[in-house]
Amino acid sequence: MSRDFEAMQADAARYWEERYRAASPRTSGKPGKALQRFAGSLPTGSALELGCGKGDDAVWLAGRGWSVVAVEISRTALDYAAANAERAGVSDRIAFEQHDLSRTFPDGTFDLVAVSFLAAFPRDGVFRRAAQAVATGGHLLIIDHGSRSPWSSAPADWRFLTAAETLETLDLDERNWAPVHVDALDREATGPDGEIATVRDSVIFLKRL
Repeated sequence: MSRDFEAMQADAARYWEERYRAASPRTSGKPGKALQRFAGSLPTGSALELGCGKGDDAVWLAGRGWSVVAVEISRTALDYAAANAERAGVSDRIAFEQHDLSRTFPDGTFDLVAVSFLAAFPRDGVFRRAAQAVATGGHLLIIDHGSRSPWSSAPADWRFLTAAETLETLDLDERNWAPVHVDALDREATGPDGEIATVRDSVIFLKRL
């Protein structure tokens, strides 16, 4: 197991705070492709983003009229995200909250709950809480790593779950959910040193009935 991965599992709050402090506050300014694809046509409402990073997805949602609660474990990441929102002129539409999702979770229900590449452990419980936070008629979007990028801190022999396997861990009542997309998507990704690689994401997009 890599040292980064061990450190992340041992003390996620410290790991991510140190990582964001060492990072540039700059962002790509672009939302995730899966978020654009699946949320772009939804009617606007309230959104919860778990793992907002430097805020590009939250800013995109807010810019389209969503009222967003954006969550991160790192205070520095939230500061970067808040500055991002300020530059974009959408600060009034985003509430930033600091949570270690293995311990605390935002209050309320939402029309969209988006979870992108969440590194919280154990994740199954967090994903179930995310599903519980979706309002009737709302949507759950989980975007997860489906392959190992060349710059990944995950162990070389790490087995990534498929979208269908992750969906099973949610233990949802099928009578209350309609699957829209449960499958893999490929995308071009850029690593921390500018590396380019095609990676696979596992995407779950469900509507709560």
